[in-house]
Amino acid sequence: MSHPGPPDTGVLLMAYGSPGSREEIEPYYTDIRRGHPPTPEQLADLVGRYDAIGGVSPLAERTERQAVALQRSLQRAHPGRFTVTVGLKHASPSIEDGVRALAEAGMRRIVGLVMAPHFSALSIGQYLERADAAASGLGLPLRGVCRWHLEPAYVDYLSGAVRAALASLPEGTMTVFTAHSLPERILATGDPYPAELRATAAAVADEAGLRAGDWRVAWQSAGRTPEPWLGPDILAVIDALAAEGRPGLLVCACGFVADHLEVLYDLDIQARGRAERRGLAFGRTASVNDDPSVMDALAGLVAARALA
Repeated sequence: MSHPGPPDTGVLLMAYGSPGSREEIEPYYTDIRRGHPPTPEQLADLVGRYDAIGGVSPLAERTERQAVALQRSLQRAHPGRFTVTVGLKHASPSIEDGVRALAEAGMRRIVGLVMAPHFSALSIGQYLERADAAASGLGLPLRGVCRWHLEPAYVDYLSGAVRAALASLPEGTMTVFTAHSLPERILATGDPYPAELRATAAAVADEAGLRAGDWRVAWQSAGRTPEPWLGPDILAVIDALAAEGRPGLLVCACGFVADHLEVLYDLDIQARGRAERRGLAFGRTASVNDDPSVMDALAGLVAARALA
């Protein structure tokens, strides 16, 4: 049934963001570092990583496509009710820009959706806090979708991707489920992030028919800071698998839902190179990106949060 009148519920689709050009890399890195410019060496390293994947990350384009797909799904299910816009943590348009755009469009409420399935106070929590602060300042209520790590369509997508990728890898290949590492200090607060990653991995492994000894969890893309980060790191796992005599590994980067630097460089170049040097066959599952079934499921979560 069509919604009488213009849309009244804004949806803020949030993602990490990425530089759109070589010139934007330094201000982007400075924003990540909370206003502290990178050293020339740090900047050169990051520029080199972007150069290795073609100069820029496809994340901005992937995020826009996700927003379009979400809008399309919501329009089919709830005609005339929702308007979707993008807000980025470290690039433009910012989270605050996105909230402001929805307010200026006349939205009466906002639902926040972060394109990351596993909740942590340091990740999804921070996105939603920023969005809520911006919305409150404009007199708008905001509800957030906090987690979707066991959403059936997401698990189905990953399990299908695992089965498809394993078909071209040697028998006995280890499947390793990864997410972005976070500082170990989250463990002292009871943060659910590690447990939610393990829950996703177990659900996907079960649906894909993996034996208990043929899958494990690891972390990747840890920050370059003095404090300890969650491990084991995927590179250390590769070394361990080689020592065990495994013929190959498949990485299912289930903590990421779009192609970007941490997938295209950290896995496809760095991890693949490490595996090949250790004599291991290497594979990676396809990213969710704007898969229609997953985007339909996320639209359902957004609608349920808005209309409850």
